[in-house]
Formats: sequence, C-alpha cells, structure tokens
Amino acid sequence: MEMEKLKKIIAEVLGADPAEINENTLFVDDLAADSLDILEIIMQIQDVFGIEVPQEEAINVKTVGEAANMIKNAGK
Repeated sequence: MEMEKLKKIIAEVLGADPAEINENTLFVDDLAADSLDILEIIMQIQDVFGIEVPQEEAINVKTVGEAANMIKNAGK
C-alpha cells in the first residue's frame, strides 16, 4: 500500500509512468529528478503519510526503495 502511494506521488511530480517505478529505481539516474523534484517528492510524502522527514535523511535517499524504508521507519 505504501509503495503504491509512493509511486503515485513520484509519478505525479515527475510525470513518470508508475508502472516503470520499482524499489530499485534511482531518482536521479532513472527518473532524471533534480534536487527541487526530490524536495517536492519529500514534501508530498510528508503530507500524504503525515510524517516528518529530517533534512539529513531526505538528502541521502537515492532510490524509491530507500524512500519507502524512510516512510516505514518514520512510523515507528
């Protein structure tokens, strides 16, 4: 469920096809996201999932799977 919501956020922000997004997808290399795109994705994640993401943690997220783990860990 979290992954589907996350894929939807990424697809909306980047105009990507959600079917082509998986845990190993790299934001920069595979989706051509820049730092502002990633910031927008993080802001959307915070809104949709009701979590706070520390900036130090957000800047280290490179893959969709890492973003999903960030969401899971924030809920603990």
